[in-house]
Amino acid sequence: MKKSLVLAMAMALGVTASAYAANPFSDVPAGHWAYDSINKLAAAGVIEGYGDSTFGGDKLMTRYEMAQIVAKAMAKGANVDKLAAEFADELDNLGVRVANLEKKADNVKVTGEARYLYEDSSNDGNIANSLRSRIWVNGQINDDWSYTGMLQNTQDLHDNAGNEDTSFQRAYVEGKLGGLNVTAGRYNAFFANGNVYDTRADGVEVSYGSKIQLKGFAGKATDASVKVNGKDTDMSFGNYAGAELTGDFGKFDAMAGYVNFKDMYKEAAGEGLDNAIWYVGGSYDFDGNVAVSGMYLKGDMSKNDKDVTGIGSDGWTAGLTYKGAEATEAGSWGLFANYYDQGGMTYVAHTTDATVFDGVAEDNQGFKGWGVGTNYTFAKNIVGTVAYYDTQSKTQDKDNHDNIVWADLTFTF
Repeated sequence: MKKSLVLAMAMALGVTASAYAANPFSDVPAGHWAYDSINKLAAAGVIEGYGDSTFGGDKLMTRYEMAQIVAKAMAKGANVDKLAAEFADELDNLGVRVANLEKKADNVKVTGEARYLYEDSSNDGNIANSLRSRIWVNGQINDDWSYTGMLQNTQDLHDNAGNEDTSFQRAYVEGKLGGLNVTAGRYNAFFANGNVYDTRADGVEVSYGSKIQLKGFAGKATDASVKVNGKDTDMSFGNYAGAELTGDFGKFDAMAGYVNFKDMYKEAAGEGLDNAIWYVGGSYDFDGNVAVSGMYLKGDMSKNDKDVTGIGSDGWTAGLTYKGAEATEAGSWGLFANYYDQGGMTYVAHTTDATVFDGVAEDNQGFKGWGVGTNYTFAKNIVGTVAYYDTQSKTQDKDNHDNIVWADLTFTF
C-alpha cells in the first residue's frame, strides 16, 4: 500500500491549509506537492514517519500501519467511516472497538450506597433495625444535560424481619437553558437548609447565578405518613411553589426564601389547607473547622382563605459543627449540635432525625429540643454516625416527649 494513500486522510480531516513552519521530515522538501498536508497531519499526531526524520513516501505500508493512522484520525474526530469500514478487522485487533465501547460506557455511571441503621425511641419504645440500599444511575445526555435515577430497597430487620420495600425514588434531568440551570423530574427538594422540607418531590427547579444565586421552584410534594388522631396515616403535602436567594460571601453565607404549600393533607382536611412559609438565615465559617448557623422561620396557615389559629407560626434553629467526616478520607471525623424551636406552621418535612411530632393542621403544634452527634470515616467510603436527640411537642401535654439514639454505618461505592 502506497504512502500516498495517507493524503486521503488529510482530505478527511479537512487538511488543505498552509504549511507549518517546521518541517518534521527530511525527505519531504518544501516544494513537494503534498508538503502542506503531510506537515499538518504530523503536527496533529496522525502520522509519525519512521523515527529517523523520514516520511518514506515511496515505501509500501502494511494494513496494520494504515489501521494505526486511521485509529489516530478517529481519535481526532475525523470523519473516516469508509476507511474505518475498510480496516475494521485491523482496528478491532488494535483495540479501537473496545476503546469506543469504553468511551460509550463512560457515558453511564452506576454508583451505590448501603446503610445499616439502628434507632431506639423512648416515646413509643420503638426500635428501628434496617438496611437501606440505593443504586444511582447517571447518564450524560450531551455536554449540557444529564439524567439521574435512583432505586431504593429497604429491609426491616426487627419487627417485620424479612419484609422489604423497593421503589424508584429519583428520576430527573439536569441541564442548562441559556444562562439558567434546570432540574426537572422526581428529585430531592431542599428548602431552608432542610428546616422546611428535605425529601423527594415531582417538580422543576430553575436557578441563575453562582456566588449570588436566585432559585425558583414548583411542583408536587411527596406523600408521607403523618399522625391523625394518634395513628400513622398516608397523606399528601400538596403542591408547592416558591423562591430562594442565597449569597456566598466567603466565610459568611446568607439565605432568604419563601415557599407556599397548597391543599395540604386533603385526605383528612379536605381542599383549601394552605401554608406559606418565609425564612431567613445564615452561617459563618471561622477557620475551616468550626462553623455556626442560624435561621428564623415564619408560617402563615389558612383554611379556605381563613387564618388557622392556635398553632405556632414562629420558629428558629441554631447549629454548631466541628470538622466533619469525609467519605474519601479515612480517619476524618466531626462533631455537630443543633437546637430547634419551631411552630407547627414552620415546617413540612423536616431534615432532622429527631421526632418532630408532626400532625394535621391543629394537631401539629410544633416541636423543640436539641441533638448532638459525631461521625467518623473508618475506611475509605465507610462512614459511621452516632447521634442523640431530645425533643418534645409544643403542646400543653408535657409528657409528649422523645429521646432517640441514632446510629448508622454507610458504605458508598
